[in-house]
Amino acid sequence: MLGAFSLVAGFETARTTFPAPKLDSDLEAQGSSPSVSPVSMPAPENKSDAEFKRLPPQQQAERLLERAMHGDESSLDKLRENVDDWRGRIKNTDRLFDLVLAALHARDLRVRTAGIDVDLAANNLSKSPESVARLLRQLQGDPEGRGMALWRLGSLGNRGVEPEKVLDSLLNYAHDRNEHTRYWAVEGLAMLGNDAAVAPLLELLTHDPSARVRERAASSLGQSGMLTREERLAAVPHLLNFADDDSLNTTTRELVYGTLRVITGAALGNDANAWREWWANHDPARERTRRRTGVLHA
Repeated sequence: MLGAFSLVAGFETARTTFPAPKLDSDLEAQGSSPSVSPVSMPAPENKSDAEFKRLPPQQQAERLLERAMHGDESSLDKLRENVDDWRGRIKNTDRLFDLVLAALHARDLRVRTAGIDVDLAANNLSKSPESVARLLRQLQGDPEGRGMALWRLGSLGNRGVEPEKVLDSLLNYAHDRNEHTRYWAVEGLAMLGNDAAVAPLLELLTHDPSARVRERAASSLGQSGMLTREERLAAVPHLLNFADDDSLNTTTRELVYGTLRVITGAALGNDANAWREWWANHDPARERTRRRTGVLHA
């Protein structure tokens, strides 16, 4: 399951152990299914617009996020319209955080994005360079509380706030001597979720000294976080190169093959040649080339 159960436990530990950031003012569909969801949400009750507007912001956020997870397009639209106004008006309760974690396991990247937006609002983090600067100060001044700060730093980068600066900071902490810091830097890279995060995650998957960190990098490439389907598929050729790399230990090669299975959905074993043959017939780039060639030939 690529460490999915340990991830849920890790978030709960981080949330109850680490303080929220101290601020100056108070998939398109994914191609792979998550192996575990932290909570199972029943279908939420529908209310009329008038009833809904009378609800406190906290309940509005919870209901819209629930409905979005059940495929309600109008709830996604309403959430996008209102989430910035909720900052400072909603709290990061256990209930809301469970909903955020569930949203981040959704197949639809738009729902995952909604979860990010709600979490940032609940932690009074605006989508601004000031929030990045505040999290960076927290990371420097509070080494024991780095976990959620690294995670939310990646979230801000994903939402378009200084993504290059966020990437540089996450890469710095991804090479920290402390295993716990590196683990959460991997989570931050997964939340950043752009093509620049793929190569560092591959490097951490194959060469970090900690098995726990390697597992998280594998899960981040395979299913968790904010990478798109196309960005995950772009990692496949590199994973194929690692599949028969004798310098990797057996456990790490198992992670490589497991990540290949999660990304592609192919039920192949641990045979590098079989994987290369399969990929030769399923590589989206080659398929596009064949289609173009066919059109031109016709």
